[in-house]
Amino acid sequence: MKKLIQLSFFLSLLILPLISVDAQTSAKAVPVFENGEAQIVPEFKDSEKWIRHDLWVETTFDTDGDGKKDRMYVGVTRPLQTDTEGLKLPVIYESSPYYSGVAPDVEGGFWDVKHELGEAAKERVHAEVVRTGKRPIISNSQVSTWLPRGFIVVHSCSPGTGLSQGSPTVGGENESLAPKAVIDWLNGRAKGFTTPYGNETVKAFWSTGKVGMTGTSYNGTIPLAAATTGVKGLEVIIPVAPNTSYYHYYRSNGLVRSPGGYLGEDVDVLYDFIHSGDESKRAYSNTVIRDTELKNGMDRITGDYNDFWAGRDYLNHMKTMKAAMLMSHGFNDWNVMPEHSYRIYNKAKEMGLETGIYYHQNGHGGPPPTSMMNKWFSHYLFGIDNGIEKETNKAWIVRESDDMSNPTPYKDYPNPDAAPITLHLTKGAPKAGGLTTVKTTNQGKETLVDNYSFTGEILARAENTNHRVLYVTPKFTQDIHISGVPKIKIKLASSKPAANLSVWLVSLPWNEGRGTKINDNIITRGWADPQNHSSLRKGEPLLAGKFYEVSFDLMPDDQIIKKGQQIGLLIFSSDKEYTLHPEPGTELTIDLDGTVLTLPVVGGPEAFTKATTDH
Repeated sequence: MKKLIQLSFFLSLLILPLISVDAQTSAKAVPVFENGEAQIVPEFKDSEKWIRHDLWVETTFDTDGDGKKDRMYVGVTRPLQTDTEGLKLPVIYESSPYYSGVAPDVEGGFWDVKHELGEAAKERVHAEVVRTGKRPIISNSQVSTWLPRGFIVVHSCSPGTGLSQGSPTVGGENESLAPKAVIDWLNGRAKGFTTPYGNETVKAFWSTGKVGMTGTSYNGTIPLAAATTGVKGLEVIIPVAPNTSYYHYYRSNGLVRSPGGYLGEDVDVLYDFIHSGDESKRAYSNTVIRDTELKNGMDRITGDYNDFWAGRDYLNHMKTMKAAMLMSHGFNDWNVMPEHSYRIYNKAKEMGLETGIYYHQNGHGGPPPTSMMNKWFSHYLFGIDNGIEKETNKAWIVRESDDMSNPTPYKDYPNPDAAPITLHLTKGAPKAGGLTTVKTTNQGKETLVDNYSFTGEILARAENTNHRVLYVTPKFTQDIHISGVPKIKIKLASSKPAANLSVWLVSLPWNEGRGTKINDNIITRGWADPQNHSSLRKGEPLLAGKFYEVSFDLMPDDQIIKKGQQIGLLIFSSDKEYTLHPEPGTELTIDLDGTVLTLPVVGGPEAFTKATTDH
């Protein structure tokens, strides 16, 4: 018995140092999680102790013509404990072409839109970017949000911008391979250097290799670009209002169409806007990329789809994509329109990728709530079992009067309870005709006269005008919920070989005043080139007076139209804020019997009938 007591005491002496070591280990700063989310850790919060350093990651390409592989500038911000305590953490990564400034707004920098369709515009002026500061000015928003929660934050400048070498290509292959190289470096598969041209290497010894990417607009495009490479280590992306196809950004169903707010912008204008890289390399990039590749490929004459645009459509490159994805977009984003996220979301679902979508009712930008992003990052980067991948709701939509932080969950988008209804036209020009589920015949034809001087709003509000045709539903006696992609088929004839075609769905009567919301009046829109009625890749001149069927999708939407309102189908030609401005006078004749609108309504025909029937 005595020997047993002595042995126990001896063992206790051996265990005491181990307990002491464990106590010291437990005192180390580590990420903390509650309710499936990474929490702010006091030891990570002091920005005075954050480690910041710059480096250059070598890529696999040379796009500035100097015979050397381009290196991307990378800025790292990490907790002190990654040095002092050997702490390894996952990375949240944002890349951008904007960190070193952009070109000034110079007169003639955008393409002149005032010319006939099919004709070339006069040459535009090329603005030069004056780089801002000795190093990029990178937003601290990602750092202040994620670093205190136990993530390392990495930023990089895209090719040909800031201190990154290479040429901007606006959607070219190097803009996908550049972030891939950075992720490869974070996983020990690519070389990082302390200087842009030196040989001293630097390693990401503090990285677990797991990376999540996010960003808004162009910064939201790059995560998708990286994900399409299938790079190992990129676990999750949260793109916000991403441009997923430069054709869809600068063209619409064969039509030359500007992004909202930037009339006359095109892919080469954006190139000039972001080209903040090495001044000594700019002449080469301008000659090879802007004045050859972009100029020869973009085709502002016909607006047809081609191989140049196909290469800049990320939907075509998703085959190797493995990352989970949470998309975010605004239904009233008329810059990067809501179709951009929808088309990628659909493809990702089809591929069996773990994905979700967050839509709100506002305009450009607007990330998901921080809590939602936190759960996605915590799950995919730290492996926290918070149920994200088991979530039965795949769509979160901010309802019209709700706060952005309070989306309504749905099983999917479009709403699975939505069903298409077909709406037919009844005559009424130059005032408003009808929009009804009842198919009537012999409604005849109605003609509108193109005049870009009148905005869509003016045409929607006009009681009587020959510059548009307008068809409205009965006044709703109860709310109507639209969810999905409205489709339009228009049978039309043109008095000229080419014409713009613009379609808006509007909520009438038009609301105005201080309390008017962005979603109160315009439900959705769409544009098309009637010359492309048979093929997106090859348009054909219209024969005067001959009728053609033009079918296309409007932008996806999820909106509740309040009782007392009516839905109006507005058809006109040139859209002052988006299309080219040909000389007024082109006549479009609409065959009412051959024109139909398909509208996705929650509850389908029954719900629509109830809402348009007097009670």
